[in-house]
Amino acid sequence: MDNQDTGASPELQEEELSHSDKMIGVFSEPTATFEKTAKFPPKTIDWFLPILLLAVLVSIQQIVYRGNPDIAYQLKQKQMETIEKRLDAQVESGQITRDQANQQRDMIENRLDQMGGIALVIQTVGILIAVFVIFFIIAGIYFLLAKFALKGEGSYSSTLVASGLSAYIGILGVIIVTIVALLMGKYLMDPSAASFMGSDKSTIVGWIYAKLDIFAIWSYIVFAIGLAKMFKSSSTQKYYMLVFGVWLIGGLVLFFLAKAIPFLKFFGM
Repeated sequence: MDNQDTGASPELQEEELSHSDKMIGVFSEPTATFEKTAKFPPKTIDWFLPILLLAVLVSIQQIVYRGNPDIAYQLKQKQMETIEKRLDAQVESGQITRDQANQQRDMIENRLDQMGGIALVIQTVGILIAVFVIFFIIAGIYFLLAKFALKGEGSYSSTLVASGLSAYIGILGVIIVTIVALLMGKYLMDPSAASFMGSDKSTIVGWIYAKLDIFAIWSYIVFAIGLAKMFKSSSTQKYYMLVFGVWLIGGLVLFFLAKAIPFLKFFGM
């Protein structure tokens, strides 16, 4: 029986990009990178590694900040301002007296000074958990919209990969803003205009300035490209509209909801 060619030879088959190639490609040629990535089943490492690195770097950033006297003082002041606002609200509502508020304030301040390393451990664990939880929830939102609103052909894992790989841009942002913060001796939570200007992000003006973040915008552009390619779409435009629509409109909705439910501020998009 004659041998028949049942497929392309191994030499002609396209090889999957390595994770390091994908990481570099996110910065150099995101469209081509995601086009190649979409030809193969989503890999866990493509979202797990960058999100883990992001969580670890944010944790290290906070440790480094607390090791800088000027930034550590600013961090404590911000914490105390938040606590004082809460106590003032309780005084105004008649829940506690002004003397009780002052006593609680002093007690909390002393506790913050004494906790030291314990607080860092709790904070680090909290950051690691929060980053992954928020990542999964937001990815779920984008997956549902891409799958059912835009009729895409991708999976939840496809969304995780697109979001995870684009997080390398956020990682670069964390590194740069940490270096700048140390050089300035100023607490910077992110590279947004709000952080540099010291704007109150609980106000609508502060929220707008918080969105003026070149690394966040860059990351969402790449995420939109990745989502379009991973969901086998010929139109990237509608994915730009989806990604930035959720980021801006969804973020604005969360901003107002967080006024009534403060916990929601941690899910800011």
